Amino acid sequence: MKLTDISTIKTLFEKHGFSFTKSLGQNFLINPTVCPKIAEMGGAAKGVGAIEIGTGIGVLTRELASRCDKVVAIEIDTGLKPILDETLEEFDNVEVIFADVMETDLTKLIEEKFGGMDVIVCANLPYYITSPVIMKLLEEKLPIKAITVMVQLEAADRICAAVGSRECGAITASINYYAKPKKLFRVNRGSFMPSPNVDSAVISLERYETPPYKVDDEELFFEVIRQAFSQRRKQLANPVSAYFRLPKALLTEGMEKRGISPTARAEELTMDKLVSLYETVKELRR
Repeated sequence: MKLTDISTIKTLFEKHGFSFTKSLGQNFLINPTVCPKIAEMGGAAKGVGAIEIGTGIGVLTRELASRCDKVVAIEIDTGLKPILDETLEEFDNVEVIFADVMETDLTKLIEEKFGGMDVIVCANLPYYITSPVIMKLLEEKLPIKAITVMVQLEAADRICAAVGSRECGAITASINYYAKPKKLFRVNRGSFMPSPNVDSAVISLERYETPPYKVDDEELFFEVIRQAFSQRRKQLANPVSAYFRLPKALLTEGMEKRGISPTARAEELTMDKLVSLYETVKELRR
């Protein structure tokens, strides 16, 4: 079954009465080269278990299932069930769970479904939920060997930007705390049906065994990052002092002691400097 063929897709949709759900950002892959590359570059192999987030009609699911020992796919749209029953019927190593990944206990899922095997995550993430899903995968410190996801090109550029560059944002810094992001390859908008207004890119996140930065209050650290980037055009002392209700003079004094310019903007700070900003805020809040 060639699931990247437009006529095959339309036949499946008509047969099962399926229609797109705009709010779920559904775009189905019609480029046959993309999913095999995601599976291969994502580490799909014998002895490996894969979690897929968002199945679509099962194009990537089939590529993972043909390479991995087991695939557990999490799909929010129950309307895809009859289609997936048909497109995945030849695979006895696939289980589709109809649920919202943001409400799924992934630690429990991995323990129950994969029996100690190495686990990877491969996904074509809907644009509207890219950052929350990635942060969930990282923050929950799951026993995952590799994370390979397709995201909007602009999001890929932001995620993979150097911390301390103009392209850096709060999500860049947050992800870089947990993992080393890398852009693998670009995917043209014409590779999808319906065609979105933007191109996409596949990225990998190489998780650190232990974050390389010493932070003893991660919740506060990420809040400092969010506030520092909340008003990108302003000197970061302004939004940070306002949000945490700290005297601006004391904050800038503390920043200077740690080698941070009082006129700095968030995008100018390296990870080391962001950690220093967090330490300044933590010290002043005591």
